[in-house]
Amino acid sequence: MNAASKGPVASEMLARLAAALHPSQLELIDDSEQHRGHGGYRGEGGESHFTLRIESAAFTGLGRVQRQRLVYKALGDLMTDKVHALAMETRAPGE
Repeated sequence: MNAASKGPVASEMLARLAAALHPSQLELIDDSEQHRGHGGYRGEGGESHFTLRIESAAFTGLGRVQRQRLVYKALGDLMTDKVHALAMETRAPGE
């Protein structure tokens, strides 16, 4: 797991994803500064835009949309209250 993004929002995202999906690989990158001046940007140090790379056995046999729904479910209210944008790369082991 990658804890390079350690702000409070990223930390909570990592904790929720780990608890719900038991990933074998988990990387979360805070892309917020790349979106300065765009919608949802929360100012310097604010966390709003992320890229997620996750591998989990929970994704086995599921399509892209089903996998994304599992991620959204795991993140719950963070997706409506804290996260403006989330780019995802989801895969099952061996893919």
